[in-house]
Amino acid sequence: MSVAAVTRRDIPIYLSGLGNVQAFFTVGIHSQVDGKLQEVLFTEGQHVKKGELLAKIDPRLFQAALDQARAKKAQDQALLVAAEKDLIRYKSLALKFVETQQNLDRQQGTVDQLKASIAADDAMIETAQTNLDYTNITAPNDGRIGVRLVDPGNIVHASDQASIANLVLTQPCTVLFTLPARSLNDVRDAMARGPVEVVAFDQDNQHALGTGKLLLIDNMIDQTTSTIRLKAVFPNDDERLWPGDFVNARVLVDTRSNALVIPPAAVQRGPEGLFTWVVRENDIAEPRAIEVGPSTKDLTIVTSGLSDGERVVTAGQYKLKRGAPVTISVPETAASGNSS
Repeated sequence: MSVAAVTRRDIPIYLSGLGNVQAFFTVGIHSQVDGKLQEVLFTEGQHVKKGELLAKIDPRLFQAALDQARAKKAQDQALLVAAEKDLIRYKSLALKFVETQQNLDRQQGTVDQLKASIAADDAMIETAQTNLDYTNITAPNDGRIGVRLVDPGNIVHASDQASIANLVLTQPCTVLFTLPARSLNDVRDAMARGPVEVVAFDQDNQHALGTGKLLLIDNMIDQTTSTIRLKAVFPNDDERLWPGDFVNARVLVDTRSNALVIPPAAVQRGPEGLFTWVVRENDIAEPRAIEVGPSTKDLTIVTSGLSDGERVVTAGQYKLKRGAPVTISVPETAASGNSS
């Protein structure tokens, strides 16, 4: 028979759920003006900084519109100068009762109208300058640029649904995953105690890809699947978490201090519930009812029925009966592990 000693350990309690990696930001790079895509300055897959020039639209029509707006303002300013001089003369003549008040008021209206036209010209210049600036398409934030979807030489429009490329921020990134709804209170209690650690594992659940913090719990339980969605944020400095990838998220909700543990193989199920075979000091086996808590790959927490230092059978239980002597072939100790 194989046996293991009941031991006490500090056991972290984890909850695991399937999720997928999401970029912290995802932005479609679009043109904000209509025109010919003159040049693409980014390399597909490269990291770009906020404000970095990505592409250029043919600027000639927009430069012409700006020049026209500036010329219109200069014209109105010249007319305003002349109108203001005429207004001064009208006022002087009106004081000598040579000019009528009606003509003076009319000239005053002309001056005010030209001032309003100059204000409108300023707005037109600002609009034309903005449209000209839009011919230089820049990165709205840091990130990694994706595959180019529009080649230089094509006509692009501000109303186009398709983007020139997509920009994603992967440092940091997030993982959106689900847990059973019954785990909600455990997670909320853990968040009330402080930051909650989340570890992302690959699809085989073998290799840790990154460690982050739980960001939020969704505001509603999915009644169809009886699950709750959670989001965790990861620094992702090495970019091992890639947007769109499926991962297994493991949430640390508690740590049981000085808990009694045994190997999971020692736990048996009978007609009256869970039990284990205990080897007494005289190597006699007896079944004993137990109650257990969370289990890990290597450990099961025992909440009642056993004491520290007792021995339990981990293999060959089918050969046992109450009071039978036990021949110990492989003595073991409870190994450490992580709950899931």
